[in-house]
Amino acid sequence: MSSLQQRAELQAQIWKIANDVRGSVDGWDFKQYVLCTLFYRFISENFASYIKGGDESVNYATLSDSFITPEIRVDAIKTKGYFIKPSQLFENVAATANTNESLNTELAEIFSAIENSAKCYPSEQDIKGLFADFDTTSNRLGNTVKEKNSRLAAVLKGVAGLNFGNFEDNQIDLFGDAYEFLISNYAANAGKSGGEFFTPQNVSKLIAQLAMHKQKTVNKIYDPAAGSGSLLLQAKKHFDAHIIEEGFFGQEINHTTYNLARMNMFLHNINYDKFNIALGNTLLDPRFGDEKPFDAIVSNPPYSVNWIGSDDPTLINDERFAPAGVLAPKSKADFAFVLHSLSYLSSKGRAAIVCFPGIFYRGGAEQKIRQYLVDNNFVETVISLAPNLFYGTSIAVNILVLSKHKTDNKTQFIDAGELFKKETNNNILTADHIARIMEVFDSKADVEYLAKSVDNEAISANDYNLSVSSYVEAKDTREVVDITKLNEEIKTTVTKIDRLRSAIDAIIAEIER
Repeated sequence: MSSLQQRAELQAQIWKIANDVRGSVDGWDFKQYVLCTLFYRFISENFASYIKGGDESVNYATLSDSFITPEIRVDAIKTKGYFIKPSQLFENVAATANTNESLNTELAEIFSAIENSAKCYPSEQDIKGLFADFDTTSNRLGNTVKEKNSRLAAVLKGVAGLNFGNFEDNQIDLFGDAYEFLISNYAANAGKSGGEFFTPQNVSKLIAQLAMHKQKTVNKIYDPAAGSGSLLLQAKKHFDAHIIEEGFFGQEINHTTYNLARMNMFLHNINYDKFNIALGNTLLDPRFGDEKPFDAIVSNPPYSVNWIGSDDPTLINDERFAPAGVLAPKSKADFAFVLHSLSYLSSKGRAAIVCFPGIFYRGGAEQKIRQYLVDNNFVETVISLAPNLFYGTSIAVNILVLSKHKTDNKTQFIDAGELFKKETNNNILTADHIARIMEVFDSKADVEYLAKSVDNEAISANDYNLSVSSYVEAKDTREVVDITKLNEEIKTTVTKIDRLRSAIDAIIAEIER
């Protein structure tokens, strides 16, 4: 069986477990139990592997908790960021889950102990609250303790039955892929709520490549609306680890999604000292100001959300928004995220941001912000994508690429609306589609019906309209009509009609005799 077949089989098993054990509970509501259990197994096996240290004679799961000395504990926390006692390991808890009448309370105690182990250590903020959404007392699990324990045991047993192979060999990759598979499936089946925190992998690949194009190294990569961390992780997957020197940074406003992102980092073998995901409102309480500038920024911020905007008069003096001289509209915060990203961008880097198309042609404050971006030569490329690429929306969104190191006064427009493969629920970008977009992006060459580079003066003369359709001529897909041939066909049809009419008249005359 090939690795692809193994992965497909594993994913099918995972999704079956996720559906089977939830019973009547809505899949979206139940997702945390499956995702957190998968994470619990991962960190348990990761920790046991660390303690083992390559010594085959060591089996951490069979050791007594009393074996652990304060020195072992402290050293482990400093290295891994957390500590798990042998009795707290996933495999030991899962082994007795079906007969454990205190399973729900013991799990809560274990999760609390893992989180508390990081207190007063550098990893505290990365570990704190990771299991907050795994509520072992929730009525979603059942109305009685027995019902709750039964469902929890089913989840533990289901995840325990998944064959990830030897941890040291490939388990990290498989765990991470399995986790993203679950997130993507939950997102695909949850409509808008899922799409808000997950950018499809195929789109994430394109965005990561745009942001890091031709950069041999970047100091760090940042996502101001991190969601589940999928955009940051694509950068890790696509590029060698050493290219991203100082790690991965992001901010997320939703607490549950913030937890997903942190788990996702761990599951892809990014240690606590190489990532920093913050919880909070990026526009009103921005973090990482002391970490900027960033050489690579990737983002899929929420489309057209409300924000306080001009109702807070101090915001116009904010260093992120002040240079544009105007704030994004209160009902459409899109450009607030764009200006935030621009402010955090280094002089050598790029930002690749998914944007709602309307911001590129509407008037008012949005037009003034576009003027600021164009006049200062920050817009490198605007890419129009195919519709229905994202979960929860069929909109044909755009990607805005910002740069502070352009060598000409032109803006590139790419119409990639025809580059997609249709699948059951959503369209996707294939590797060939991504390669084609990147080829055109790199060359900046004009390609009929696909790409055009336009002088910024022409954009200014066009009221700073940045809509791709204003500059890239759409291919005429209408059928070419041969007028001569059409006229001959019409003549033939008219003759036939005349003959038919004469025949009908003759029949009527015969009847009337």
